Amino acid sequence: MKHLLKLSDLTKDEILSILNLADQLKYERKNGIHKDYLKGKKLGMIFQKASTRTRVSFEVGMYELGGYPLFLSSNDLQIGRGEPVQDTARVLSRYLDAIMIRTFAQQEVEDLAKYGSIPIINGLTDYAHPCQVLADLMTIREVKGSFRGLKMAFVGDGNNMANSLIVGAIKMGMSFAIACPEGYEPDAELIKWAKENGDFTITSCVEEAVKDADVVYTDVWASMGQEGEKQKREQAFAGFQVNKQYLSVAKSDVMVLHCLPAHRGEEITDEVFEEHASEIFEEAENRLHAQKAVLVKLLKN
Repeated sequence: MKHLLKLSDLTKDEILSILNLADQLKYERKNGIHKDYLKGKKLGMIFQKASTRTRVSFEVGMYELGGYPLFLSSNDLQIGRGEPVQDTARVLSRYLDAIMIRTFAQQEVEDLAKYGSIPIINGLTDYAHPCQVLADLMTIREVKGSFRGLKMAFVGDGNNMANSLIVGAIKMGMSFAIACPEGYEPDAELIKWAKENGDFTITSCVEEAVKDADVVYTDVWASMGQEGEKQKREQAFAGFQVNKQYLSVAKSDVMVLHCLPAHRGEEITDEVFEEHASEIFEEAENRLHAQKAVLVKLLKN
């Protein structure tokens, strides 16, 4: 494991190794055990998209591991003024030990890894959100004990979250069903991969996707950069909501997860959100532990 660009780059064993280390780091933090795993290491954090959880969890995580996090806004970097990504990668590789980037194009992340000489971590692109899904898998295993025999259902847009969840669920042996409107499907190549490698269903019927699900997941209808499509998407996604009616056909002990921020009353009702708030905010906390595990895997001597 040289980088974390997308989950499809990792093997099942590599994902499990990250999750096991995340559990250990969470235990140490809860019990006041402090170890400077990354003493003296420097992480550059490039943000071309706004962030709450990604910035705070990476910054706190690097600090807790004994390293130094450096926030780099695209407004303050030459990359925001047209400097080629290959030049930025080669310069920053001489100053830093790793880069985490939160941006739009997946290709930009791939190019940083191609031209740089240090580990690159995808903090989110329009295509993938691997850090979030590692935290999701960690949370599912904490609650359910294992992944064996579980069904995950996703309701909503076939966006970066759906793309990464498909890979994470299938690699861990879960079945996966997604309910989305026509024209808002996940990446076509990922759908093909999922059908060839696991138990995968895509439908426009929410009830079909959610039926007998152990985990139900949703995300906002309009992601960052899609604000201009808000009205159009509200019409397209009407009915694609995680609510009590649809959850009634899921397993009685169903988990509900959301990567946040949530638009209550749109993709999820306030009632359902609050009933599953403990799971959702444990999931949010686990971003910290999962990302610390990624940093240790990539940077520890």
